[in-house]
Amino acid sequence: MVDLPPLVHVTHVEIIGQHELRLTFEDGVIGDVAFDDSEWTGVFEPLRDPQRFAAVSIEAGTIVWPKDGLDMAPEPLYAEARKHQVSLPSRIPA
Repeated sequence: MVDLPPLVHVTHVEIIGQHELRLTFEDGVIGDVAFDDSEWTGVFEPLRDPQRFAAVSIEAGTIVWPKDGLDMAPEPLYAEARKHQVSLPSRIPA
């Protein structure tokens, strides 16, 4: 039997570069996902334009570009985010 990656929904997306996102998942994992220019082929080619890429949002637990009718499966995004996790500073009491 093959172990499948967990299905963990994206709860927040932040644009941190021309083709780089910081994703937060429902289990608390926060990680950066960078996309290479070579990934923008076929139906994803319009996302080469940084302004179009920046129109990313969340729907049904994953990232989408509604204007372009595009989405990405959350499982590989989660795997990549786990490789590049960021830790946010703890809140300092006032």
